[in-house]
Amino acid sequence: MPQSASFLFKNSVEFLSIDDVEKIPPRIRGIYVLYKEAENKRMDVVYVGMARGENSGAKGRLRSHKEKKSNLWTHFSVFEVWDNITKEQVEELEGLFRHLYRLDTQANKLNIQRRHKTLLKIRRKNMIDWIYSKPQTPEKGKHRVKK
Repeated sequence: MPQSASFLFKNSVEFLSIDDVEKIPPRIRGIYVLYKEAENKRMDVVYVGMARGENSGAKGRLRSHKEKKSNLWTHFSVFEVWDNITKEQVEELEGLFRHLYRLDTQANKLNIQRRHKTLLKIRRKNMIDWIYSKPQTPEKGKHRVKK
């Protein structure tokens, strides 16, 4: 049985022009990124968002940004999640990226929410507070290399 190249993502497109929004298929679920083209073909992240696919997906979200904020971005990327990834997992992925970029002076100019509450709940002030899990041992006969 073939294995996928990515555990979370089924498809992706990167650095497409704002004019290519209509090329995105409908109801794509996942994460999308808006960029502003800078000097030397560099791209500055201005927004990381999620598309749950319940109503419109990434295409609908991109259309909305194009109508309301087209002067703030020039390009976009879309990362489509596999069908078995839940909407809560998509929200957590988006929250992680938003959290990572929250103090960046260039990134996320369009994001109102900077932090992700779930990540704040698991943040440890000191390494002494780190939660350790017992390592999982495989069931007998599974995941063993035969000699």
